[in-house]
Amino acid sequence: MPAPTFTSVAAQQVMNRVTAKTMPFQWSINPYRGCAHGCSFCYARSTHTYFGLEADDSFQRQIFVKGNAAQALDKQLRQLAKKHDWNLEWMAASLGPVAIGTATDPYQPVEARQQVTRACLQVLARYRVPVTITTRSPLILRDLDILREMDVRSVNLSVNTVNRNIWRQMEPASPAPHRRLEAVAALTSAGLHAGIFFAPILPYITDSSREIDAVFDAARQAGAQFVMASVLRLEAAIQPWFFKTLAAYDEKLLPHYRRLYRNAYPPASYVEPLMRKIGARMERHGLSHPHDGRADQSQTDQHQTDQRTPSGGPGAQPATGQLLLPI
Repeated sequence: MPAPTFTSVAAQQVMNRVTAKTMPFQWSINPYRGCAHGCSFCYARSTHTYFGLEADDSFQRQIFVKGNAAQALDKQLRQLAKKHDWNLEWMAASLGPVAIGTATDPYQPVEARQQVTRACLQVLARYRVPVTITTRSPLILRDLDILREMDVRSVNLSVNTVNRNIWRQMEPASPAPHRRLEAVAALTSAGLHAGIFFAPILPYITDSSREIDAVFDAARQAGAQFVMASVLRLEAAIQPWFFKTLAAYDEKLLPHYRRLYRNAYPPASYVEPLMRKIGARMERHGLSHPHDGRADQSQTDQHQTDQRTPSGGPGAQPATGQLLLPI
């Protein structure tokens, strides 16, 4: 695959308001558009259609870098601080935790040299804004010096498998799962609240007891302080691209997926038994769900939490108990 191209864009604002009442956060930050990790199942591929691009490998080949992100964020927070009479504690309470990495990985490879995410963290730290961060990359450890001084509510490492064959087939450009788990261990050792987003669960691939146990055992050994689970969200724009990858992995799964994904989310008849099984496996491994501790659900994939699945229709929502997280 050709190397990605990078386009610098000027952002008017970087901290974007999330208006959906189903979301557990009110603001999000995505320092980039597109992601070189190129996970085949990533729901955020559809965001490239806003630029007239396709929801295909354009998402990983054409990366938009918000080069002025820190400056735009500082301007935005300064205006908010003035409205709160420069009472930063009051401002932070009104904002709530800002979710970083809801539609791109803030620590994808280009961040190593561009340092846009790092610059944004420095601004957020000055204004004492609480954050949650979701990533697949151990590059986050570079910023431990800043994170230790911030109000970090949770750091969420996405790990949906520890099976090397599945990882190589589905997300070959992302950091290896064992490196993400090592990052969890390093983050918790540094005193940060870090855990695992077991997401997305791929039906008939990573939903078996064997696959779940393997991830949960690795999470426990890494010292993960929480685990959150989410089943694959597969919108119509993403299906053609993902189905190519799925066919290469096991074409016999295609008819099963087409039946399961008549909407963006699988039906309750699939999700609810799976979530019960996951809850039982978590207890077996001595792992906690964020509701059991202080972790929040911030980074829930754009996106709905604990909603019932209507009986079909284009607007069908995830089943009760499913937590949809960024991937």
